[in-house]
Amino acid sequence: MRVLIVGSGGREHALAWKLRQSPLVSEVLCAPGNGGTAAEGRNVPLKDADIPGLLRFIREESIDFVVPGPEAPLVAGLVDACRDAGIPAFGPTAYAARLEGSKSFAKEIMREAGVPTADFQVFEDAEAARAYVRAHGAPVVIKADGLAAGKGVVVAKTVDEALEAVTEMLERKSFGAAGEKVVIEDALVGEEVSFLCLCDGENVLPLPSAQDHKAVFDGDKGPNTGGMGAYSPAPILPEERYEAMADLAVRPVLRVLRERGHPFVGILYAGFMMTAAGPMVLEYNTRFGDPECQPLLMRLRSDLMECMQAAIRGELKGRKLEFTPKSALCVVMAAEGYPGAYPKGLALSGLEEAEAIAPGEIKVFQAGTRSENGRLVSSGGRVLGVTALGENLEQSRHLAYQAVRAIHMEKSFYRSDIGAKALKKGGPA
Repeated sequence: MRVLIVGSGGREHALAWKLRQSPLVSEVLCAPGNGGTAAEGRNVPLKDADIPGLLRFIREESIDFVVPGPEAPLVAGLVDACRDAGIPAFGPTAYAARLEGSKSFAKEIMREAGVPTADFQVFEDAEAARAYVRAHGAPVVIKADGLAAGKGVVVAKTVDEALEAVTEMLERKSFGAAGEKVVIEDALVGEEVSFLCLCDGENVLPLPSAQDHKAVFDGDKGPNTGGMGAYSPAPILPEERYEAMADLAVRPVLRVLRERGHPFVGILYAGFMMTAAGPMVLEYNTRFGDPECQPLLMRLRSDLMECMQAAIRGELKGRKLEFTPKSALCVVMAAEGYPGAYPKGLALSGLEEAEAIAPGEIKVFQAGTRSENGRLVSSGGRVLGVTALGENLEQSRHLAYQAVRAIHMEKSFYRSDIGAKALKKGGPA
């Protein structure tokens, strides 16, 4: 079958790479794709949220299956449009995707489903929000209600920081329409972990745990990014707890959405804070995380296309996902200045040499890249996701950083401590 992947990041390269391995897939196309997806199939110059344009292309090219990668096309209703056109698409409808598209909607669903989460209030008026902050005190977390590319969250340690965040979002409109409404919630203390599940509307298949590194600099310093690296499995959430976590935060949400007439199909990603009082859900994503997707798909042994088809058909019951017991770790190489302003058009080299360090165990997933006059150059803030498999976390980490050092890109940087926290604790690697 001919498969269209929608999106342009490292996640989409990983999806293209994995789906191409399926005997069910004859061709992979990506819209708009990047330098890496071009090597897996064919790139199409269409924006990921251009639903009418994508639908025209799907019909003209007789696409058999659609895989939206990022959140924007899901929230914009790509799955609904494909369903109306009779084309199978893997992901939630626009209504169900509001779990990610609206922080206040997600909180409402969590409250109804009985999912443990931080206490919160929702505000559209800046003065009312500031009054709440002054009365409540700090620390608090201020979140732009809508999609903000993973950057619309401020963890305010002081009242002044919280007041500034409220002013930035509600008055200065720093996140545009995404910040017209804000959620202010209690700050939770603990370690974060990513828990993704494959869902068919009723049944749930947990994927291995993963841990993302959001802050831009070592030691979790600096502003939040879309993610500077990830690894799987995460020792803080061992396999024997997966079903309990699904019972706590995934199955109840699926039940509520099903009762509302909008069953959730696709990947439901619960971001947990492991607090002293137990696991608490910070937020939901309604697709594979980026960069969590890269180590997860490196470990996946099941046919991804077969899994996606089973989810759409409501046939996950009794199925199992196979993953290698090996550890996988991804290090993001970014352009200097990210997540703020950054240069583009930086030449890249050494990718093949990096993968040759351990053939089959290292894969350089491309994110913000494009081909220019026959050479690979940067086109985004997060440029590469250098991912390695190892017998344990220590080995996968060693291989990933060895591969990073083999790659050359001027004006680039990366965190040097991906996975270090877990190793320091001496937990299972």
